[in-house]
Amino acid sequence: MEGGLGALGESFDPGLIGRGSREDGYESRSGSENVEGASGDDQDPTAGTKSSKRKKYHRHTPYQIQELESAFKENPHPDEKARLELSRRLNLENKQVKFWFQNRRTQMKTQLERHENAILKQENDKLRIENIAMKEAISSPMCNQCGGQAILGEVHVEEHHLRLENTRLRDELNRICVLANKFLGKPISPFSGSMGNTDLELAVGRSNFDAWNVPNNDYDNRSMVMDLGFTAMNELLKLAEIGEPLWHRSVDGNGEALNIEEYDRTFRCCIGMRPPNFITEATRTTGTVLLNSMAIVETLMDANRWAEMFTGIVGRASVIDVISSNPSGSRDGSLQLMHAELQILSPLAPLHNVKFLRFCKHHAEGVWAIVDVSVDGSQPHEFQSCRMLPSGCIVQDLQNGYSKVLWIQHMEYDESMVHNFLKPLIRSGVGLGAQRWLATLQRQCECLAVIMSPSIPSAESSVISPGGRRSIVQLAQRMTRSFCAVVCANMYRWDPIQTGNGNDPAAVRLSMRKSQGEPGEPPGVVLSATKTIWLPITRLRLFDFLRSEETRNQWDVLSNGALQQMIHISKGQTDPANRISIYRNTASASVNQNSMLMLQESCTDVSGSIITYASVGAQEMTLVMNGGDSSCVALLPSGFSIVSDCFNNTGWLDDSKGAPSIEGNDSNGSLLTVGFQMLVSSSPGAKLTLESVETVNALISRMVLDIKAAFLCN
Repeated sequence: MEGGLGALGESFDPGLIGRGSREDGYESRSGSENVEGASGDDQDPTAGTKSSKRKKYHRHTPYQIQELESAFKENPHPDEKARLELSRRLNLENKQVKFWFQNRRTQMKTQLERHENAILKQENDKLRIENIAMKEAISSPMCNQCGGQAILGEVHVEEHHLRLENTRLRDELNRICVLANKFLGKPISPFSGSMGNTDLELAVGRSNFDAWNVPNNDYDNRSMVMDLGFTAMNELLKLAEIGEPLWHRSVDGNGEALNIEEYDRTFRCCIGMRPPNFITEATRTTGTVLLNSMAIVETLMDANRWAEMFTGIVGRASVIDVISSNPSGSRDGSLQLMHAELQILSPLAPLHNVKFLRFCKHHAEGVWAIVDVSVDGSQPHEFQSCRMLPSGCIVQDLQNGYSKVLWIQHMEYDESMVHNFLKPLIRSGVGLGAQRWLATLQRQCECLAVIMSPSIPSAESSVISPGGRRSIVQLAQRMTRSFCAVVCANMYRWDPIQTGNGNDPAAVRLSMRKSQGEPGEPPGVVLSATKTIWLPITRLRLFDFLRSEETRNQWDVLSNGALQQMIHISKGQTDPANRISIYRNTASASVNQNSMLMLQESCTDVSGSIITYASVGAQEMTLVMNGGDSSCVALLPSGFSIVSDCFNNTGWLDDSKGAPSIEGNDSNGSLLTVGFQMLVSSSPGAKLTLESVETVNALISRMVLDIKAAFLCN
């Protein structure tokens, strides 16, 4: 993002954000000299003159000062163990170390107050100068055209503008005072006058962050959260601007991987040290998206729309708390605490529950940045299997409704929770890397543009109306979301059924749930079976085989004859395989109200492919095709998820590259996840029988064997 990042750098001043950047610039002075016996906070006033005569001053050596300063930057509040270690290493008494840190913290607070007061004084002087200029303009108004005295009407207009400007400045100054009150913990009043009510953004001091909307309670935690948001945004911008050696090109040339050693030298982790057994997945990629920047921002800041946009990656998402919002209604400066379930479509992959901050910033005309950073693990009892370091995207408007998006995904996983079968996928960055996020966004935006377009392709116009197209698309999207939930078991209360070794990647994972007949679901006992296998077949070849109606009878154990396509809806122009199809069985002479149709959606991009299908009654499908409500159509979807295996020719990931190995390079195989559902009883109160379990297990096993046989894979 050449032009966008340049403008972004000019409009964004990292020095104005975060408390840490100010602290690093202070020098140590008063903490260099210690009075033996007590600090200013701990002196006993009753000690008398005699004790004061015994006080001795010890000036620390430059080496001691340097070491103490380094320790202070790491932790300004060391515990007893840390102080003892410092005193032993620096040949100081424990009290000397304790009092040095107390004096240093006092000095830091004093310097911060001076800094804030200087800002307030500058704004006060600026406002007074504006007032003087306004008074002079009112007392002797001049006409800009002729140079003579202005008439009364012109004086009124000029006075009105000056009063508006004065109100704006007063409003900004009062808002700075509110912000200073929060950080300093004591009231600061610039001069008499109440706060203005204009919906203006904070333009001086700490960016336009909406601190005045923060509730009065829990100021300390809120200020820490806001500082974390600013720090994460600052890091995201630097990660976007810096090239080599921090980033190096991946093998396929479609993205970049992070140099972890260079990152550790360049940045200080804002959420603490990497936990044991955690590995890093950090990737960066750039591409164009068929959506303008504001629409992308609104989608990302809305939890429901975000989850719908990234079906297959985001299982569930919610906003826990809106910490800051812009009073004008803009997303600029919005900071919210969110929760999400991130998923890889395989029963062998764990769900990643993350609690994170999402901060949105408008940097220049048509340039937005959104950053995520984890806040998991803040409490001792909290367990985290995944955490997000500053990740997100920078969006720049282009012509014709397109946007240029730079996506950075920097995550750490507990590798001990990842099955060995999927470790190459995680390590490569294909699992939840930047390429998968951006590819999904591109595909979904292209689908949205095609579906919402008033023009309908000639192959579809005579069959289905625009309203019917939208209803079918909504039904297909719900079917795919439901399939992803089945594979990851993250949307419903599934009860696992143990039938063998759960650590065996060849084992079938069986689960059951009881549906009470919620809208969009058939009532009864539902049994699901999922399994992930490896095939020495390229992803695209396997995808074409499974989505084609001509080869379906080779693997679909429940098919009764060949299928014939009735209609199809294209979801984009980039790849014709992205489509929704409705099939009928050729064994039926005609479609009647009692016959069943097959709804299928196929999605593919550079990161992977998904095929989902479900049986739908002909009567229900007719209503949907006529533009009816699709939310009440009951579905039990099954399907496939396909990704490149990320193995090299030796059977494991080439760690020396440290970058994704996408299909077309070393990867000649695929990881295929099969998901299958069956309604074993229409009564929610029925008990699951062993016969039903054996039937479903046999069906999915037969399906896997037939797929292998079609490619002559033993």
